[in-house]
Amino acid sequence: MSHVPAAGPGTPTPGSAARDPDPERDAYRSALRSGMTLAHWASRQPDLPAVVTPGDPAGGRTWARLNAEANRLARVLRRDGLRPGDGVAAMVANRAEYVATYAAALRAGLRFTPINWHLTADEAAYIVDDCEAGALVADARFAEVAAGAARGAPAATLRLAVGGAIDGFEPYDEAVGAEDGADLPDPVLGRVMMYTSGTTGRPKGVHRTDNQRIARRTMPPTGYVPGESLHLCTGPLYHSAPLSFSLAGPLVAGVGVVLMDGWSAPATLRLIAEHRVTHSHMVPTMFHRLLALPEEEKAAADLSSLRMVIHGAAPCPVAVKRAIIDWWGPVLLEYYAATEGVGTFVTSEQWLDRPGTVGRPHDPDHIRILDPVTGESLPPGEVGTIYLRAPDVGRFSYFKDAGKTAESYRGDHFTMGDVGYLDEDGWLFLTDRSANLIISGGVNIYPAEVEEVLWPHEAVADVAVIGVPDDEWGESVLAAVQLRPGYAPSDELAAALIGHCRDRLAHYKCPRRVDFVESLPRTDAGKLYKRRLRDRYRAAATGGAAAASGKDGA
Repeated sequence: MSHVPAAGPGTPTPGSAARDPDPERDAYRSALRSGMTLAHWASRQPDLPAVVTPGDPAGGRTWARLNAEANRLARVLRRDGLRPGDGVAAMVANRAEYVATYAAALRAGLRFTPINWHLTADEAAYIVDDCEAGALVADARFAEVAAGAARGAPAATLRLAVGGAIDGFEPYDEAVGAEDGADLPDPVLGRVMMYTSGTTGRPKGVHRTDNQRIARRTMPPTGYVPGESLHLCTGPLYHSAPLSFSLAGPLVAGVGVVLMDGWSAPATLRLIAEHRVTHSHMVPTMFHRLLALPEEEKAAADLSSLRMVIHGAAPCPVAVKRAIIDWWGPVLLEYYAATEGVGTFVTSEQWLDRPGTVGRPHDPDHIRILDPVTGESLPPGEVGTIYLRAPDVGRFSYFKDAGKTAESYRGDHFTMGDVGYLDEDGWLFLTDRSANLIISGGVNIYPAEVEEVLWPHEAVADVAVIGVPDDEWGESVLAAVQLRPGYAPSDELAAALIGHCRDRLAHYKCPRRVDFVESLPRTDAGKLYKRRLRDRYRAAATGGAAAASGKDGA
């Protein structure tokens, strides 16, 4: 993902051609080039909130305070010997110190890599070591994992503990407090290097040399108004989408951010009303859970301040998205993107004309649909692997893995492994990820199509459809279903869900079995770990685990 948004109203346009002298525009462009946009806004709105932390009111930051903290931390990093091009890793929850670390890296010329704090110590150590971090900033909430990660990454000699003690770490507040908060006289623009989720093999760093130019070409207008707009960050900042859309984008536009430390549907509605939130970023699972709230709670919610809610990370079921638009109005802006790059955007109005689309590329050659076997381009309406055109400057590579990089490209286009088609007018529709494809009796079945049907059922809180081993068909379709409160697992309900699918889909696509589960393995960003589910059921089929109970719908 890119990490600088297109300018909205009230924001100087960084890429516009200079015609008349404009000191404000020139100052902003200079700040962009040096990683000092935070300092730019701190000089213009020093006492307004840049970071709001509802769970810890004392933990928020004004623009002036956040900018000074970023300067101090940048000096700490330099004092310890880090130089432009070096790496810094952060395993920190959604709190102001995370934001300061990110801002410090950007002005000190460093590669900033956030670490998923759900990882084990060994998994975290791999990323800290692989990204060649010379510094590790960690939250005391994750002390055990952070200490283990540090032991496995000896090159990270500077270790700072946020919010408490971690064995072998220096207190963040003491280190930062000893430095000067004045703006750096010689800032150098840094960059972000996210790591893939590692759904196949070890995660890899997604490295590019020009984040900002990519951002200016691909990010949509947000309508941000500096000093007036306010963004609600609903997801964990170790994930690329919240970092891009809910932190980097607002801050570079002079817009404050309300950080949620853990998501819930009631808290989301409360914070939007309390802080008059204008913008946010969410994922489809959040929409589904918001819609499941009691009708009186939804009716009482004051959402009148909302101007734009960006969403992505997973396909959104048509019924779910339509219901959110009916409730909130046409404020949704959907994107199709991943850490590697941005593909399309679609407004609510455009989507309502073509329900299910994720947008149309900005030029016809930006997206190609290729046959997964031959690599030939497919005509409109035919399903194939989605390839996005890489930019001429700043295209991504996988850090220290030329082989994996080469595998992702076909000429100037790359793929994230997604499957879909373009319609006759060039609008893109996702079918699923190639890794999720079910082949039953030689026929391709896309789980997302089945999930789309199950999501709106009144009993369903969450659902995942996977292929499981089948002696006769090779694979058969299984639906793992988490029920809403008030519903209990039963053979009758399983049969009803299968019947619900058969009323709406060709029977060969429908689940032959429904399993009721307490919860599904999702990331904090809403993505489903389908590989974990598949592994569990395949192990059960081979006697490696207790067989899961369910209802056979054959």
